[in-house]
Amino acid sequence: MRKLRIVVADDHPLMRRGICDLLEAEPGWQVVEEATNGREAVEAVAKAKPDVLVIDLAMPELNGLTATREILRSFPKVEVVLLTMHNTDQAIREVLESGARGYVLKSDAEQDLVTAVKAVSDGKPFFTPNVAEVVLKGYLYRNKKTEVKDQLPELTTREREVVQLLAEGKGNKDVAVAMQVSVKTVEAHRSNINRKLSIRSTSDLVRYAVRNGIVAP
Repeated sequence: MRKLRIVVADDHPLMRRGICDLLEAEPGWQVVEEATNGREAVEAVAKAKPDVLVIDLAMPELNGLTATREILRSFPKVEVVLLTMHNTDQAIREVLESGARGYVLKSDAEQDLVTAVKAVSDGKPFFTPNVAEVVLKGYLYRNKKTEVKDQLPELTTREREVVQLLAEGKGNKDVAVAMQVSVKTVEAHRSNINRKLSIRSTSDLVRYAVRNGIVAP
């Protein structure tokens, strides 16, 4: 019997409970911690040091991508499966670049999640079938890097965190408190974000965050 320690992070109680029940039905698998947002997920992994993290992409305070990057910097041996409703080119690319090996659409979770967890725990990638189709078309291997950069502006991890908090309705002071930085630092991040994304208003920023799965619609 193979033992597997798992952390599950999802802000929807029913979805989280369903994921936990599905995974714990497998012999030897144990959900050792649960989290309701990205910050809790980082703390849960630090506390439990699991084999696998199953995390929702769109969560409050710290989204799944940003949380994954932070976790893998400190705990590179943890395998990550990201759950999402999004299967756009940009979302797929960002998930893979975050270090996660698994990408499962929530609509496919019941049939694919266990397989995904098994795969990543063996050091193998797993993509929901229609996501795998996008990957196989070669979008990751475009030769025109400048074209990719033009289409997909690169934000730093901290800038992504700022985008999420602002899109969730927080003001600069609230963002500064949440990130434990000065208001001037937040303003500098916001200026860089506006420049990189050609954003002129908060509504533009919210639309960008929703379109790219940083926050839930």
